Amino acid sequence: MNEMFFNEPDNRVELCGLTREELAAELVRMDEKPFRAKQLWHWIYHQGATDFAEMTTLAKDFRARLAETHKVTRPGVATEQTSEDGTRKWLFRLPDGKEVETVYIPESDRGAVCVSSQVGCTLTCSFCHTGTQPMVRNLTPGEIVGQFMAARDSYGEWPTPIDGGRMLSNIVMMGMGEPLFNYENVAKALKIVMDHEGIALSKRRITLSTSGIVPEIERCGEELGVNLAISLHAVRDDLRDELVPINKKWPIHELLEACRNYPSSSNARRITFEYVMLAGINDSDAEAHELVRLVKGIPAKINLIPFNPWPGAIYECSSNNRIRKFAEIVNDAGYSSPVRTPRGRDIMAACGQLKSASERARKYSDKAENKAIEA
Repeated sequence: MNEMFFNEPDNRVELCGLTREELAAELVRMDEKPFRAKQLWHWIYHQGATDFAEMTTLAKDFRARLAETHKVTRPGVATEQTSEDGTRKWLFRLPDGKEVETVYIPESDRGAVCVSSQVGCTLTCSFCHTGTQPMVRNLTPGEIVGQFMAARDSYGEWPTPIDGGRMLSNIVMMGMGEPLFNYENVAKALKIVMDHEGIALSKRRITLSTSGIVPEIERCGEELGVNLAISLHAVRDDLRDELVPINKKWPIHELLEACRNYPSSSNARRITFEYVMLAGINDSDAEAHELVRLVKGIPAKINLIPFNPWPGAIYECSSNNRIRKFAEIVNDAGYSSPVRTPRGRDIMAACGQLKSASERARKYSDKAENKAIEA
């Protein structure tokens, strides 16, 4: 008879993702002094420790008790790929078996980690590969901040550099999911990231990208003060309804009014409008001029994104000449209009390409099974 082995469920309390107050409350529950929370915070978020035995400023018996009842973990690395251009992508497997993708995009002296906020996506943007994956669930604060911490593990960037000389220097909430549909957990994770005694990333080094969840935009500016990026992609409501269906609920004029009122925007901290370039769809000279008219009065820059193809996509990327002409019109109107260089295309890590490998494999398996049945 074959024996079957099952992993015992780990019911210890996860400390990664707890706020300072929640961490202190856990220690009070253990009849420990709340000041121990500061020591734990330092080990978890400054030193990057996951093993209580390494936390040598804590009493040995306390460390042993912690190990019995608590844990500090990272999302499990299912796969790790590095592109020919240096971009690195992780497929993280979460405790419940669900998966998300995270990407690190290096520059010469720094780099940004593109972090996911949901398993799957609430939205169904027609040009985005992630949008074809059904929404499964929100990520927890620990799962969000854990992606960045796991990326740091990969690059050996612990303890937190105190001189500012870090390669993983920025976070962009531009991975899988709509961050403002998981605002509470995203906000808690980013506050942990910004804490000056831990990971210590400045709010100026964090950008949150949204497709336009208008009611949460002002709240994000007031409570977090991070940089804002808007996935605009069209200048007419009828087209944006098709490309970014959330537009049916919060149309362009409401979205731009929220941007005008965004508390943290200024000429020094402009709002980024992301605009994917789709051949024959949204890339005409007339649309470039209308884009300029729409953002008038908003401290803004326009990020033009060449469409990154994926299997089954119904769109094609605008030609280089068309993108160049579009950019010239926007630039001539006084707005910075950089064309984003596609990164990590060879490992499906470019903008709009993220989709968990398990979901791809499941679809492939289903198709193969259907073909077999038909045969």
